[in-house]
Amino acid sequence: MTKPSLAQRSARRAVRFQRFGPAKGLAGLAATAGVLVPAEMLIRTITRGRHPILPMWFHRGLARSLGIRIIAHGRQARRRGVLFVANHVSWADIPVLGARIRGAFVAKSEVGTWGPIGFLAGLARTVYVERQRPGRAGEQRDTIAARLAAGENIILFPEGTNSDGARVLPFKSSLFGVAEGVADLLVQPVTIAYTRVNGMPVTRERLPDLAWIGDTELMPHAMAFMALGRVRAEILFHPAVRPGDFADRKDLARHCEAVVAEGYRQLMRGDFPATPGGAAKTGDVFRGDPERATG
Repeated sequence: MTKPSLAQRSARRAVRFQRFGPAKGLAGLAATAGVLVPAEMLIRTITRGRHPILPMWFHRGLARSLGIRIIAHGRQARRRGVLFVANHVSWADIPVLGARIRGAFVAKSEVGTWGPIGFLAGLARTVYVERQRPGRAGEQRDTIAARLAAGENIILFPEGTNSDGARVLPFKSSLFGVAEGVADLLVQPVTIAYTRVNGMPVTRERLPDLAWIGDTELMPHAMAFMALGRVRAEILFHPAVRPGDFADRKDLARHCEAVVAEGYRQLMRGDFPATPGGAAKTGDVFRGDPERATG
C-alpha cells in the first residue's frame, strides 16, 4: 500500500479540522480561559499590579484553537510605550495581533457590554472609546496618552471600522491626536493579512468568510470562520517612526496608511518577502496565479 504524501496528509488534517473546527475552537477558548483567567486574577491580587501579564498567552492559545497559524515579518519595536497602528479585517485580528504584541487594544465602548467577551477585554485593560459622544474625544485621547507615557503599548485600528479585506480603508487622522501628547513616542505601522486557507491562497471570493463586515453578527461569523480549516495570518511590522518627523497628525496618518496598504498588497499577492521583479501592482491585491505558491 502506497504511503500518503505530505500534501495528502496535510489535506486530510485540514478536512478533519474543518469537520471539528467549531467544537475545537470553543473547547480551546473554554480551556484557555479556564486556566489563564484565574491565574491572571490571582497574580494581580498577589502583586497588586495593574498591568495584565497573561493576555498574550491567552491570545496565542485562542489563535491555535481557531486553527490560525501566525507568521510575522519585519522587526517589532521592543521599547515600551509604543503606539501600534494596524489595518482591521476581522475580529480574529485581536488574537492574531495580541499573540505577537504585548499591549492593550483600543475598542468601541460597546465591546465592554458583550458578556464574556467584554469581561475578557476588560481584564486585558482594553481602552474604550465612545464614538457617539464626540465631546469626550479629548478626555479619551488624554487617557490613551497617559497610558503610553506610563510605558504601556497601545494597539489602534485607525480605519475606525473593519474593512471588507479587498483593500485598506483610509486612516482617520483624528485618531492620531494621541501622538501629539506623548514625548518621544514611537509609532509603528503594522499590516495584518489572511493569506491562505488550507494551504491555498485567499481569493476575492473567499474574503467574506474571513473579513467581519458591517452588521454581520459575531457568533455566526465566528462559527463559520472556525469551520474553514487552517488559516494563515501574516503580520508585517513596518519601520517605526516618530510623530515629530511629520508636519502634523494628518501627514503621520497618510504615511502609516500608505505603508500599511502597500504591505497589504504585497502580502495578499505573495510578493513578500520581496523578490526581484515582484513588486505589488496598485489596484489588485490578489495573486493571479494560485499555483505558484505552496502551503
